[in-house]
Amino acid sequence: MLITSLLDNKAIKAELVSRSKPGVIEELVGCLVSQRQGLVREEIVNALLEREKLGSTAIGKGVAIPHAKAKGIENVVAAFGRSSQGIDFGAEDGKPVHLFFLLVAPLDKAGDHLKALAKIAQLVKDESFKKSLLAAKNHGAIFKLMKDKDEEAR
Repeated sequence: MLITSLLDNKAIKAELVSRSKPGVIEELVGCLVSQRQGLVREEIVNALLEREKLGSTAIGKGVAIPHAKAKGIENVVAAFGRSSQGIDFGAEDGKPVHLFFLLVAPLDKAGDHLKALAKIAQLVKDESFKKSLLAAKNHGAIFKLMKDKDEEAR
């Protein structure tokens, strides 16, 4: 699975405005909804916030992967956001989150959902990749980094 098959270039926020967990989710869902027909913003936001109630999707070391399943989606879709300042997302290591990979999957495609989660978890284990994402100048540079990473994986 390629990250760029899930992530549209325009669903990247090089600098998030939001400073709270609900705000980040709202902002990233806004990116998705603006790029994909048929997505219902409120339903997706609610699904993601309900998932967060089960436990934070912050995986530590400055990364969070908010994810949920929702109606109206045919395939897994992603958005990416970066916060230079960092946001308290309830990570077990207590550190602020700087990199957010938001995933939304169809209700009936659990396998694809898990594959996407695994792919992102694999990507963020690479410390130099994370540093590059943090240093990228704009959303185009971030997308190019992800595209290059996909090419390496082929």
